[in-house]
Amino acid sequence: MAPTLVWLRDDLRLGDNPALTAALQCDNDDLIICFVFDEKSPGIRPLGGATRWWLHHSLASLSRAVTALGSQLVLRSGQAGEVIRGLVAETGADRVLWNRRYAHPERTIDAELKSWCADNGVEATSYQANLLFEPWQVSTGAGGPYKVFTPFWRACMGQPEPRAPLPAPERLAGPTLPSEELSSWDLLPTTPDWAAGLQEQWTPGEEGAWGRVNAFLDGSVEGYAANRDLPGVEGTSRLSPHLRFGEISPFQIWHESQAATNGAVASDIKVFGSEVGWREFCWQLLYHNTDLATQNYRREFDGFAWQTPTPGELGAWQRGQTGYPLIDAGMRQLWDTGWMHNRVRMATASFLIKNLMVDWRVGEQWFWDTLVDADSASNPANWQWVAGSGADASPYFRIFNPVTQSKKFDSGGIYLKRFVPELREAANVHEPWKAAQPPKDYPAPVVDLAATRERALSAYQDLRAD
Repeated sequence: MAPTLVWLRDDLRLGDNPALTAALQCDNDDLIICFVFDEKSPGIRPLGGATRWWLHHSLASLSRAVTALGSQLVLRSGQAGEVIRGLVAETGADRVLWNRRYAHPERTIDAELKSWCADNGVEATSYQANLLFEPWQVSTGAGGPYKVFTPFWRACMGQPEPRAPLPAPERLAGPTLPSEELSSWDLLPTTPDWAAGLQEQWTPGEEGAWGRVNAFLDGSVEGYAANRDLPGVEGTSRLSPHLRFGEISPFQIWHESQAATNGAVASDIKVFGSEVGWREFCWQLLYHNTDLATQNYRREFDGFAWQTPTPGELGAWQRGQTGYPLIDAGMRQLWDTGWMHNRVRMATASFLIKNLMVDWRVGEQWFWDTLVDADSASNPANWQWVAGSGADASPYFRIFNPVTQSKKFDSGGIYLKRFVPELREAANVHEPWKAAQPPKDYPAPVVDLAATRERALSAYQDLRAD
């Protein structure tokens, strides 16, 4: 019998993988599991440095798991449509199966491949695997996409319960094929090699994802509703990079968290579920707005008076040298670990956009390159939310004051001192410039918060008046 080809993309797992499950139901032992590294197809956005690091280790982990079950993860690179067509010709495969993607360039590749398969007598089928609710499944009464999260998530919760996760295979078998060396893709940093902090913080792969889930549901989920806002405590799941690469599915997370629900944590699980819902909302936004990372969702912002930052101001923000401890702690956490606490993400983004008046796309690109969880939907959607140019956006007058935020959410300075060691002995950790003897090795504030707040409000009000 002709082999079946399973094409993995952002679904680097064996458990709850509908395309893989369907392939194993074909009564055919000849199964080819492949991954194509594609940064050449039109419109595909090249990965940032941190996600390249994660992808390398995630593929290495998956390859080991596939080998342990008796098969091989075939690695190829190039324009994905061409590569898959070549694999079909090379192996004589009569069916190609994959799990759906939702960004426009990827959907175009998939649609063209399906058309080619139909013309050449090859079965091609796609499956729902990486979103609880398909973007076209949930719509307003008028039939369009939702623009506000709360009614969107309420509509999602009115849908049937998300399907149960599918089991992982117990064995795999297939032909041995030529495969590219993972190391040849140069996904790991070399000069400089900044990945030491990532290696200390993360275990990419399916096993690492389940370790995160179990640790969260066994411990830090209790109190999540409040603790998720406190950067100095382990109050979040840190599942975002594992979801980014599909090492665990939202269906698995959903059902595991629901099974863990009891009286003590019911409200926490509900809040956690809504955070999963924000991920769904962002993907719906991208599905209906293909240029989310490059164009304002609200086009009236096309006329906003962004300022060109001085190299010193932008560099200070990127390096965590602004003189504002919460901003600097967040930006250093990002560089050291490839991740940043969500409360601090909002504050650092607000500082760049509203205090420095820098176009949100500059910050979105920096996060795209430095976050291990940067994806095509959540990253631009969240930056636009802070800027006020996005869907369900933060109001224009909401400007995060980093001093107020750190005093409220990190009153003891635990987070600040962890990532800004110059402040560990500071008399005033939240406003070190006010101390009688400010720390000598910590910079003075690069801008005045009150003055830049007024500048931003004036620019936003001018936009509203036009």
